[in-house]
Amino acid sequence: MADEQVLRHIHDLVEEEHRLRAGVQDGSLSTDEEHARLRAVEEQLDQLWDLLRRRRAARDNGQDPESVAQRPIPEVEQYRQ
Repeated sequence: MADEQVLRHIHDLVEEEHRLRAGVQDGSLSTDEEHARLRAVEEQLDQLWDLLRRRRAARDNGQDPESVAQRPIPEVEQYRQ
């Protein structure tokens, strides 16, 4: 996945996050529904930001960014703690 694709996916998830929050405010979405989906969106965002940082680091160190694999969400989330 190219950096542009990663950034596009991040942008789409941020838009979804905004829609979810707006849905709760306008009453079209329950708080429980929002929380469940928001958690998944936030985890995916963490995973994508991690991938983008690691791709950029690889490029900066003369390595192929395409060789950087996306890490599983549990690994990314554990790393953040």
